[in-house]
Amino acid sequence: MQMNRLFQIIYILLDKDHVTAKSLAERFGVSQRTIYRDIDALSLAGIPVYSERGKGGGISLLPDFVLNKSILSEHEQNEILSALQGLTAVKTMETDQVLQKLSTIFNKNAVPWLEVDFTDWSYSQGSIFHDFKLSILERRVVQFDYYSTFGEKTYRNVEPIQLWFKSRAWYIKGYCLARQDIRLFKLTRVRNLTITDNHFDERDLLTITPNDGPADRQKPETTLKLKIAPEMAYRVYDEFESGEQQDDGSYIVSVTWPEDEWVYGLILSFGEYAEVLEPMHIKEIIKKKACKVLEKYE
Repeated sequence: MQMNRLFQIIYILLDKDHVTAKSLAERFGVSQRTIYRDIDALSLAGIPVYSERGKGGGISLLPDFVLNKSILSEHEQNEILSALQGLTAVKTMETDQVLQKLSTIFNKNAVPWLEVDFTDWSYSQGSIFHDFKLSILERRVVQFDYYSTFGEKTYRNVEPIQLWFKSRAWYIKGYCLARQDIRLFKLTRVRNLTITDNHFDERDLLTITPNDGPADRQKPETTLKLKIAPEMAYRVYDEFESGEQQDDGSYIVSVTWPEDEWVYGLILSFGEYAEVLEPMHIKEIIKKKACKVLEKYE
């Protein structure tokens, strides 16, 4: 964390004539004493940074200073550019700009060796990523409408902490002011997001695991046993950890999932190519839902 902060301080000083220790402390969420220790560390590393006290003073770089790329090895330069390329998966404009600047400083073309895209084929998350990132960095409360898996619409005031990718979906982890606890909110269910002017103090919550997963009620888990036709072999490989292939080419899979409408919908999405073997009550639920679908087309 300190190394990242030191580089950011250098780039801030390259962009401005001088800055105060107070403004840097507020930006990085540390004490002014920590900032002065950072300045000492930069000086020891040979960076010509100095501070002036009094009115109009602050922290500055010598006017003729240029960031010397030689402080980083060839391998380190390549690793930085590669890491930034991975971050472009979230489609933030700032990452592209930093990548371009560092490529110029290092006199390298960023080789597109990796393409990472967490979005599906229909959902674009660029704007919401930018807004949540801004609210996290500036510690500003966000407000939004949220739709749960039960079809409930709630209005939330949240102190955003971290964007989180888990189980093929993006979530925002935050402290929900209504629930007075940490919650996860799936980005695809967030609507009418607003960044307020209300700032909040940092909470030490990153190590806390939310009690009830996404911001829905706790759902009971059920162990399912499914028989899936060979035509859906690709989905067995995509969506299940393992499947036991039978003599007729079909697969028997067993999974333990929270039981809700998502599970029923997933089973129905296999159409005629899946059969619930166990438990019996889910077999009956799928049968009733399939009959209701059939009624709509009669």
